[in-house]
Amino acid sequence: MKRSATVLLTALAPVSWGTTYAVTTELLPPDRPLFTALARALPAGLLLLAVARVLPRGAWWWKAAVLGALNIGAFFPLLFLSAYRLPGGMAAVVGSVGPLFVVGLSAALLGQRPTGRALVAGIVAAFGVSLVVLKAAGALDPVGVLAALASTASMSTGTVLTKRWGRPDGVGPLALTGWQLTAGGLIVAPLALLVEGAPPALDARALGGYLYLALANTAVAYWLWFRGIGRLSATQVTFLGPLSPLTAAIVGWATLGQALTPLQLTGMALAFGATVAGQLGVRGTAGAPRSFRPAEGEGPKGPMGVTGAMLRR
Repeated sequence: MKRSATVLLTALAPVSWGTTYAVTTELLPPDRPLFTALARALPAGLLLLAVARVLPRGAWWWKAAVLGALNIGAFFPLLFLSAYRLPGGMAAVVGSVGPLFVVGLSAALLGQRPTGRALVAGIVAAFGVSLVVLKAAGALDPVGVLAALASTASMSTGTVLTKRWGRPDGVGPLALTGWQLTAGGLIVAPLALLVEGAPPALDARALGGYLYLALANTAVAYWLWFRGIGRLSATQVTFLGPLSPLTAAIVGWATLGQALTPLQLTGMALAFGATVAGQLGVRGTAGAPRSFRPAEGEGPKGPMGVTGAMLRR
């Protein structure tokens, strides 16, 4: 598959995550973020495990647990904590520095030298997202800021480690996604029970919302995300992240009657332009240490190539 097609398919993941805010506010019970995270992750992970019929072996038991904790189990609770303690879209703004985190981690763990284009694109993306989602508010909560930074660092580290470790021989991205979602869901389960208590009563609208989140928004979206990590560089994948708050802004305008100001439209243009620049300014996996097993689509023939609105992806 051509790299451009891989980028477009991978981009469907953050686009899908951008619809989560509207689904959550319009269909789901209020104030149950951890239950929502659990309902998204664990059923989706078990479904993918049933389809793939492959379990981890050897060192991949702990590797899958680590990746599941970073990408799901720690990421979701930290993200929701920041959402409740920060004003407006500040948590989304903090999350938009993810590309800069990945650029630094890729240099340290993958041996990929950061380019000037990638650094500038990361800064522009964060600035563009801030114009879209940030609103005037009071003083920032230190715990909320730390939680937002920690959630961004968690997902960024998980993205880079997913790239570094690749996949075991004979294991596809479907199984790898199932391992991580299941591990992450099992981590969130006791936390949700401890903090939020028993699951809420669900009507037909809520069941439909949770079904959408578990299948399209999580099972399919995270499969596309981890598949993309295997075929593209970690930096390329993470530069697709700003599409999530941009999609949420568009969905809010189209379906919830939320107005878009000229300043927000300018921010959307900047963030989208930075996303495109992030795809053009990376040389795939060049410079990765030779000791790492290449992920799918890479090797001697070269590479074939990861709330407000953003907070409930």
